[in-house]
Amino acid sequence: MKTTLKIEGMSCEHCVKHVTQALEGVPGVTSAKVSLKDKSAQVEHGDQVSLESLKAAVTEAGYEA
Repeated sequence: MKTTLKIEGMSCEHCVKHVTQALEGVPGVTSAKVSLKDKSAQVEHGDQVSLESLKAAVTEAGYEA
């Protein structure tokens, strides 16, 4: 499955890396591509991964989804 999240609060490539690591740390996520320009993340994951768990990972990293 693919999910697109809008991410608020990123200002640099370090932020992008931090959000990417947070999303890829969610069990069942196979990849996360985060765009600073688009303020979004494209997440590929298994169907057992919930939208809430993805949003929680972003929030725990210090950003808004």
